[in-house]
Amino acid sequence: MTAPVIAVVGGGQLARMMAPAAGELGVRLRALVEEPDGSAAQVLTDTQVGAASDEAAIRALIAPADDDAAAVLTFEHEHVPNALLQDLLEHGTPVHPGPDALVHAQDKIVMRTRLTELGLPCPRWAPVPLDPAEARSVIAAFLAAEPGGEAVAKTSRGGYDGKGVRVIASPDDVTDWIQAAAAGAPQLLVEEKVPFTRELAALVARRPSGEVRTWPVVESIQRDGVCSEVIAPAPGLSSALEAQVRDLAARVVDGLGVTGVLAVELFEAPGPDGGPRVLVNELAMRPHNSGHWTIDGAVTSQFEQHLRAVLDLPLGATDAVAPWTVMANVLGSSLTELTDALPALMERFPEAKVNLYGKGIRAGRKLGHVNVSGSDLATVRARAVEAAALLRGESL
Repeated sequence: MTAPVIAVVGGGQLARMMAPAAGELGVRLRALVEEPDGSAAQVLTDTQVGAASDEAAIRALIAPADDDAAAVLTFEHEHVPNALLQDLLEHGTPVHPGPDALVHAQDKIVMRTRLTELGLPCPRWAPVPLDPAEARSVIAAFLAAEPGGEAVAKTSRGGYDGKGVRVIASPDDVTDWIQAAAAGAPQLLVEEKVPFTRELAALVARRPSGEVRTWPVVESIQRDGVCSEVIAPAPGLSSALEAQVRDLAARVVDGLGVTGVLAVELFEAPGPDGGPRVLVNELAMRPHNSGHWTIDGAVTSQFEQHLRAVLDLPLGATDAVAPWTVMANVLGSSLTELTDALPALMERFPEAKVNLYGKGIRAGRKLGHVNVSGSDLATVRARAVEAAALLRGESL
């Protein structure tokens, strides 16, 4: 039997981190990469260069000239043309997640509308009309109903890592976005500014035949709109709220028909009864930064699980293998080469698991991460953060 080929659109670190899991399972990855020397291309032997918006490139990725057709098409990001995916499905190529599910990660208005229909907890929100005068009126009315007089405006498509998001106190704060939307840019939506106490993330996987598994809920710590640390499991989370969040994630993955790995990013905020409540913030239909801890901290990593799911194989156990695992991102560096820090890091933190992405160094860029597991949270977190600091070129 020939090993199945999984075609992946995207050549960044997520596709790169699928490679070890694919090798262990004996399946083959073929990636559509943006650059011939990009992150995934450095470790995969079967790549094609092209843009995710290039229909010919995606068709060649699935069925190259040598007729070594892929068994399934999946993604490491959501920026793919839905019309093409629908056509591929109709002509017999499995696509996971499918376009009807993927649109909820591509368009925040579609996502908010569907989650509201499903009765899932979301911030108060409203779509902003395209007509500039109507847009200003809707935003002004929304702000007038907010206790603090502020709200969050978002572009419905294209935003990530804090981009496409603004805290506003007046329609004037998004005049440029209103004008752009009227001229054909993505529509806007406005949401309440949630007084959250922390951010949580729930990772869940679903296979086409319906099996669903969730991992322990984690706390995600953001700095400047970018994930800096992930603590698994979320400290101080009650068993009741943990069960509620995992059930919520399962309802999302089922309700939206997602196949593969889904990350549900949430706000934990004070509830009307004084206890905590959770609200869905964002969705990512692929392996996600909040799940990198699973590579070393769970029985089955999110990357192996994603491959299992898109091939409709039985899903793996998601139990944690240590009381605590902390992931610390490496965001930018003053070093010429990150590998220059490895001797000192490995000497000082022999338990740290380092994952570098092979990217060019740029301020604030996600260049890698460090996982540390152990029994004492304070120690584990300190050592993960300090190890990541060495990779950023900082002295301890």
